[in-house]
Amino acid sequence: MSTAAVRPMNDEEVFSEMNKMVAFIKQEAMEKAREIKVKADEEFNIEKAKLVRQESINVEEQFQRKVKQAKVKQRIIASTLINKSRLKVLQERQELLESVFSEAQKKLTKLPSDKEKYKTLLINLCVQAFVQLNDNTVNVRGRKADVALLKECVPKAVESYREKSGKSVNATVVEQSPLADDVLGGVRVSALNDRISVDNTLLARLELSSDRMLPQLRTILFGQSPNRKFFN
Repeated sequence: MSTAAVRPMNDEEVFSEMNKMVAFIKQEAMEKAREIKVKADEEFNIEKAKLVRQESINVEEQFQRKVKQAKVKQRIIASTLINKSRLKVLQERQELLESVFSEAQKKLTKLPSDKEKYKTLLINLCVQAFVQLNDNTVNVRGRKADVALLKECVPKAVESYREKSGKSVNATVVEQSPLADDVLGGVRVSALNDRISVDNTLLARLELSSDRMLPQLRTILFGQSPNRKFFN
């Protein structure tokens, strides 16, 4: 069996085959280029979406941080204003209380001018001091302006003390080292060579009454405190 001889291609056939190969390679290249472009576009869009999303998160975080800072600043300002308001109220209340006690002190300065009332008060103040000291020998001091009046009142106080307690007391009005005028009046009674004493001056009584009455006076002037849970 004979085999037909393979004829070599002429130049035209070679050129045609080469054109086919070039066209095929070009087609492959274009398809590959399209695939690369599509993939690149997809990756670009994915990366762009990531960047947009991250930037959105950053913007939201910054916004929330600024909102939080604004709220903190607002609370600080509100707290500062409240504290200033409270301090102002407390200051005004304190000034009002001081004015009340100042007015009371002014009225006390006029008390000694009513001789009969003042004599009764001196007797009662002496008796009270005798009871507190509970000693049989005491010294009674007052203002220089009250010495003569005390000499009249002390014997009556001694008698009143004896009637109420059944005890006797030897009370001496001390003229040396009288009390200062700023005590407003009243007496200071001492025992055991002045080692112990009871301050029953009008100023001392006012200060004592002020301390005791301060809670009640606050309630009368300003009402019950909302923070107070228990009442007497």
